[in-house]
Amino acid sequence: MNEAETIATCIEKAQAFLSDFNVSGEVVVADNGSTDGSQDLARKSGARVIDVNQKGYGSALMGGLKEAHGQFIIMADADDSYDLYHLDGFLEQLRRGCDLVMGNRFRGGIKPGAMPFLHRHIGNPLLSILGRLFYKSPVKDFHCGLRGFRKQAILDLDLRTTGMEFASEMVVKASLFGLKIAEVPTTLSPAGRSRPPHLRTWRDGWRHLRFLMLYSPRWLFLYPGMFLVAVGTGLTILLLLGPLRIGGLAFDIHTMLYTAMSIILGYQSIQFAVFSRVFAVTEGLMPANPTLERLFRVIKLETGLAAGVILIVFGFAMTIYSLATWGSVDFGELDPRVTFRLVIPAILSIILGVQTILSSFFLSVLGLSRRS
Repeated sequence: MNEAETIATCIEKAQAFLSDFNVSGEVVVADNGSTDGSQDLARKSGARVIDVNQKGYGSALMGGLKEAHGQFIIMADADDSYDLYHLDGFLEQLRRGCDLVMGNRFRGGIKPGAMPFLHRHIGNPLLSILGRLFYKSPVKDFHCGLRGFRKQAILDLDLRTTGMEFASEMVVKASLFGLKIAEVPTTLSPAGRSRPPHLRTWRDGWRHLRFLMLYSPRWLFLYPGMFLVAVGTGLTILLLLGPLRIGGLAFDIHTMLYTAMSIILGYQSIQFAVFSRVFAVTEGLMPANPTLERLFRVIKLETGLAAGVILIVFGFAMTIYSLATWGSVDFGELDPRVTFRLVIPAILSIILGVQTILSSFFLSVLGLSRRS
């Protein structure tokens, strides 16, 4: 969009690569609504221009990808920041059978002024680290704009995002679905145009981070939930035995209320992890999970209902016992430090039981769609 200053240079370099390396190919420009005459300049330079009406980085790329004729596609920004003549490394890896070949600017070199300090030393490295951690991806430069891929492999991923996070989605889904991925060093130069870049540091950085989290129920929901349940359960058990003293501090029934809350929130978070993963698999956003499949074979609606009923019965039994304790003093005043150690576990058990029953029904609904 609006790259009149550099579009002809990019096309000339790409055409020179095709000619000098004897590659049968074409140059496709996916235009996202330029108002500076970029389309005419591209056509005059010999490119095939695809008009993409839906706005957004991802929309433009998908529009061009679908219209391209080649078996292999190499995509790049049209601001002359990437050298479209030195693409032989990408083509070599694609011909070796790779599905996705990423450029790595940190290995190839970033020229002075080509990347802002925050992007170079904080944003890109941090997001790439999270991508490798969350998705076990081999890619060390998640957001390089120069990348090659096998057309059908990327179409099969059914990419959905329309904005800047499209770059992350391609790598994430390629990693999740087991595509063969490689990296080649590439050089990043300062953009050749004078207008400000389309990229917005904080807005687009957050969109990439948000996408990485949303596509990883394990790190977003499961691990935090397991931590809350583990900590809450351990402290609750200790407090059931009596006040917990650490140095000069004494933790008692008031602390137990918060540890019970930790268990409830953690349990909900774990449930969200399961719901999210089942939904993502059902919608084709993620590949099937063998662990989840085995879980569905063992834990069915009836299993969840039984577990929920047991928890509720236990909670009511504790409630009756606490009432009997109250009755032993003719329903007069009680020491809350004693009774709360009965009431809190009772309420906690009832809440967890009801959540388990409701979750079992909801999972069964998701399971119907999954099996169909």
